[in-house]
Amino acid sequence: MQYTVKKLAELSGVSARTLRFYDEIGLLKPAFYGENQYRYYEEEQLLMLQQILFFRELGFPLNDIQRIISSDDFDKIESLKTHKSILQSSLERTDQLIRTIDKTISHIRGKFTMRDKELYDGFDPAKQREHEQYMLDKGTLTQKDIDESWNNVKHWGKNDWERFKQKGEDLNVALVNALTHHLKPESDEVQKLIQTHYSWVKTFWTPNHDTYLSLGQTYLEHPDFREFYNQYHPDLASFLVKAMKIFARQNLS
Repeated sequence: MQYTVKKLAELSGVSARTLRFYDEIGLLKPAFYGENQYRYYEEEQLLMLQQILFFRELGFPLNDIQRIISSDDFDKIESLKTHKSILQSSLERTDQLIRTIDKTISHIRGKFTMRDKELYDGFDPAKQREHEQYMLDKGTLTQKDIDESWNNVKHWGKNDWERFKQKGEDLNVALVNALTHHLKPESDEVQKLIQTHYSWVKTFWTPNHDTYLSLGQTYLEHPDFREFYNQYHPDLASFLVKAMKIFARQNLS
């Protein structure tokens, strides 16, 4: 069966504009162009679009997806098996988080008492270690920075962590508001927000010019960070990093 851009958009939930963009950058070419210059897609393209959507769901940037699916040794079946394995792991963790939520609700209502450690069941300390190692490898952090960050917060209780998380939430919402109101990264309003961001980061460790820029690149390149910022706005990470570069140039050495 053949699909036009409009029909494939309706079938897949991917906008016609995005499908045309994928064609322009060579990520997903149609099977052929009709005499009317309409794009037509067949089963092979539908399967490839599914692969692209799986990779996007896992937080891969488009240039990485293009590199992976265009490689000579790309195997659709093996790729699907990998996606399945990752999703199963994610489901197991999600199930654990749901059970923790249910326990916490019952705990708050007084139905039973949770042990303190149970409050954090399902949260993944391995992810924290992975992020630390990633930034160590990139040179964003040194082991001294990591030790300093844990030393700064080792006395924190639950309320301290909640306040820190809320500050980050408020900051990201404010940045999205600036972005959607078309404020420039170099504007005074945005730079004040970046000063807040820098102070927020300093809660853990103190970046210099180079390490602050490297942190920004981590926001852009690591799938977990891209996924995190995309939940606020698809352009938030790039907007934030542009503003961080200006702040670093003007304020850090």
